[in-house]
Amino acid sequence: MSAELLRWADACILPGFDGPTAPDWLLRRIAGGVRGVVLYHGNMDGPEQLADLTATLRAENPDLLIGLDEEGGDVTRLHLAEGSPWPGNLALGRADDLDLTRRTARAIGTRLAGLGVNLDLAPVVDVNTESGNPVIGTRSFGSDPERVAAHSAAFVTGLQSTGVAGCAKHFPGHGSTTVDSHHDLPVVTEGRAEFEATAFPPFRAAVAAGVAAVMTAHILLPAYDRVPATVSRTLLTDVLRGRLGFQGAVITDSLEMDAVHDRYGIAGTAVRAIAAGADGLCVGTHRGEARARMLRTELAAAVTAGELPAERLAEAAERIARLADRARPGRCLTDDQDDIGMAAARRALLADGLPELGEAPVVLEFQDEPTPAIGATAWGLGEVVAGRLPRARVVPVTDPAAPLPPLPAGGPVLAVVRDLHRHPATRAAVEALLAARPDTVLVEMGLPHHRPAAAAAYLATHGASRAGALAAAELLLGRRPQRPAPPA
Repeated sequence: MSAELLRWADACILPGFDGPTAPDWLLRRIAGGVRGVVLYHGNMDGPEQLADLTATLRAENPDLLIGLDEEGGDVTRLHLAEGSPWPGNLALGRADDLDLTRRTARAIGTRLAGLGVNLDLAPVVDVNTESGNPVIGTRSFGSDPERVAAHSAAFVTGLQSTGVAGCAKHFPGHGSTTVDSHHDLPVVTEGRAEFEATAFPPFRAAVAAGVAAVMTAHILLPAYDRVPATVSRTLLTDVLRGRLGFQGAVITDSLEMDAVHDRYGIAGTAVRAIAAGADGLCVGTHRGEARARMLRTELAAAVTAGELPAERLAEAAERIARLADRARPGRCLTDDQDDIGMAAARRALLADGLPELGEAPVVLEFQDEPTPAIGATAWGLGEVVAGRLPRARVVPVTDPAAPLPPLPAGGPVLAVVRDLHRHPATRAAVEALLAARPDTVLVEMGLPHHRPAAAAAYLATHGASRAGALAAAELLLGRRPQRPAPPA
């Protein structure tokens, strides 16, 4: 097994690790040839810690690729404790201002660059045509392919103007699925023409905008292949590179996800993905050292055994090297990062029939089980309202089937939900609440696909960002913004 093969294999592996401190094994591997890492929830403990972590990693290789998922909105790595200061894609699609999207993405890139991150695994360019989609939802710019395409290109342009590389995901399109690929393999039954008319325009737009990377989806499309997209040469090489003309780096979604892990294992998926046309392998965080070592050996062994062409592994390694060379954030400082987030969040609000709130509302926050992509990120409205109205009472509702606490006879009640249409028990509890208290204000912080007929007062934020919560509180409390959005 040659040193050259092992070097190529190392370059394709994007390992993760547990905890806020870089382990010694990873520092050794970076010094020895690993070209990139991906950071996850467990690696984050505030901006100062992240800046120290990236500096430690890059001390072993100044050209290291350091990536994470900073989408804005529901999916944030930088702002787990308080929620994102930038609204997510659905809110940006609702505002439908391409310059606002571009400037929001530029603000995200500026923040990442300042913390030593040079690859953002964003934007999500999936067209969310399935209201029950458990994994995309508010992460999408919407359900209209052309609108999603336009905002995808704007996001890529704004983000990459900072020198931070973008990554359009999840190819060939995760928006019409009803299964979360973290847990099982989604199957898309549409024919090619129908699927491409909806799913492909945003990827074409992102490629035309010069997106540096594309992430694969662990989904099965029988109209194209009998294997998941991540390991499909038809989709990654013939379609993405051949038909769509993409020349950048193809990065897999996490190999830990059950959609592929349960079928091929980590090593089996890795070898198949590289053979199909992928270049970078998101390994995940579990057993990081052992998996990185195992994958290095297995990729090189696959070449030796004739299962993986040597030139394909060399090509993948070269693409990752080019991506790392391209992802060099410049000095891009702006003073409107949070202002632009608030401007976008205000534009995204949908309000109807809102009453004047008194000084002591009861805020019922219906908790849901977060998806693995979102994780335990703070969301909700209660803390923001209580910060402005000290007499407000915030009540987390963890079991919607249990009786709600007694409510005051005349005071205002806010019911805060996320994706009400996807949670039958919460929907039943909210409808019972509205029957008993028709003056309840329903605040939807997810997809606004179900507004109960009895909800006379309704507010939708189009995402669960901190910016969205602040904008909603301004509107509910009658405190309008004093400053206009800053000039471009």
